[in-house]
Amino acid sequence: MFRRGSTDPRPGHPANVRDWLSAAQADVLFEATSLNVENGQPAVDHIRAALTHGAHAITANKGPIVHAYRELRDLAAKQGKRFLFESTVMDGVPIFSLFDQLPAIHLQGFHGILNSTTNVILAEMENGLTFDEALQKAQALGVAETDATHDIDGWDAAVKTAALITVLMDMPVKLDQIARDGIRHLTPQAVRTARRDGWAFKLICRAKRTSNGVEASVQPEKILSTQPMAKIAGTSSYLYFETDIFPGLAITEENPGLYATAYGLLADFVRIVGG
Repeated sequence: MFRRGSTDPRPGHPANVRDWLSAAQADVLFEATSLNVENGQPAVDHIRAALTHGAHAITANKGPIVHAYRELRDLAAKQGKRFLFESTVMDGVPIFSLFDQLPAIHLQGFHGILNSTTNVILAEMENGLTFDEALQKAQALGVAETDATHDIDGWDAAVKTAALITVLMDMPVKLDQIARDGIRHLTPQAVRTARRDGWAFKLICRAKRTSNGVEASVQPEKILSTQPMAKIAGTSSYLYFETDIFPGLAITEENPGLYATAYGLLADFVRIVGG
């Protein structure tokens, strides 16, 4: 393992990703560094280096999709290599590859629940826990980081929304163009009162085409308890697509395990090997 820009005292040990790619004569790079919301680094540089070297690139990091998708897509095509990223949204569920199987479909918009941490927190607050207690439970389940700021403040969901817009709607969008609000201000009392009255608070991602481009948001909303999104609990996720051919196309992922993201990486690898 190496750190970007660092050196290693061990003789012959690669000091950067380019040296490693050359030394390993790598055919495929799996990129799984942590999300950098601001610029997608160092993942963008890692993937760029792999493609330039002549290796396929597979990532579970959403940052490169938001900050450098077209560049990396075009570089991959130029090099005759694949750049795949199925694990970036809804773990290993085939969201991006689904649309590869739907040629000439025009995606008009989508909405859904894409952040497990907030979904667990809101459900546990409905069950009587405080915000802090619910967060601790999410951390104990392994779905929340020690610092869950990106989840709680809506950044993770916003990056996933931007990735879907950029790839599936072919409309690159910056994060500051997405109206974003997290769940930090919601109180247990408000959450429980809503549930008592037949509503459920969920952190909802939305995007739709307009005459001026795309409108997108990530914010907590009250959803009528009879609607499908209100029934999404625990670590489950939900996406509802609106297209010109299929007015409604929904995908639900029910409480995936920690292996699901790894499966997405494996599935991308199988796609590459299979040609």
